Amino acid sequence: MHPLLHRVGGFAKVQLARLRRRPVTDEYEAGAPSPQHALNLYAGEWASRLPPAASQWTAGQMPLFEDSRLIWALDRLGRIDGARVLELGPLEGGHTWMLEQHGAASITAIEANRRAYLKCLVMKEVVGTSRARFLLGDFMAFLRASPEERFDVGVASGVLYHMAQPVDLLARLARACDRLYIWTHYYDRALVEQRPEVAARFRAPETRTVDGFAHTVYPHWYQAARFSPGFCGSGETHPRWMTRDAIVQALRHFGHEDVEIGLDEPHHPHGPSLGLVSRRGAATRRG
Repeated sequence: MHPLLHRVGGFAKVQLARLRRRPVTDEYEAGAPSPQHALNLYAGEWASRLPPAASQWTAGQMPLFEDSRLIWALDRLGRIDGARVLELGPLEGGHTWMLEQHGAASITAIEANRRAYLKCLVMKEVVGTSRARFLLGDFMAFLRASPEERFDVGVASGVLYHMAQPVDLLARLARACDRLYIWTHYYDRALVEQRPEVAARFRAPETRTVDGFAHTVYPHWYQAARFSPGFCGSGETHPRWMTRDAIVQALRHFGHEDVEIGLDEPHHPHGPSLGLVSRRGAATRRG
């Protein structure tokens, strides 16, 4: 391009910035380097409150870096010192940091939401997570592409109820991981029908079979929540929920015979929820 055209284009950009009342240098940080500058890139969007060691900086309000649900799971999973961990949907890296603090040797954390992925990278720098690798992409595509990949522990908190094919995910996790922690919402007709605003989000049930496991799923509609700025569910229009029993039965069908349920909140504001820890049975254990 001719130099004159470059100058004209630059002048036009300056005038446009003035009309918008934005300085030309708006994209530059003028202060001395600080983790707070990085956190301010997503000011007002953070969910996670920083851990005590980083409490001098401000992000969100939820205690995801000291999440009692994951503490419960770690107590039941047993020692994870030296473990290879697969984490699905790390959101902002809070659980990732906790897993590292408990001794995980490596954490492969896969996030499909582009904005959440970038927030994970910011948090990684702010809190100093060093043994985790954050990957941007679809974890189902990862599991399908790497069927021989094995992990000591799998963590899937807040993802199962966002899946269009939840049993496919359970099957692949059960095969890939010796131990699993899952936190999810589940379908309970009696409980759901007590709350019309929740019941209105469900469609007619569907019957399916995945690798010999016959089950029923309940299509769930995000409604307007899907279009809110803080939405961090999935790209699916109608994910499918499962019943509590079906989740347990599916894990056992795919080799995780030892299943422990806790954190059961039948009256959770967004629908019944539970946490569970499962282990691969002796007959299907690696090695």
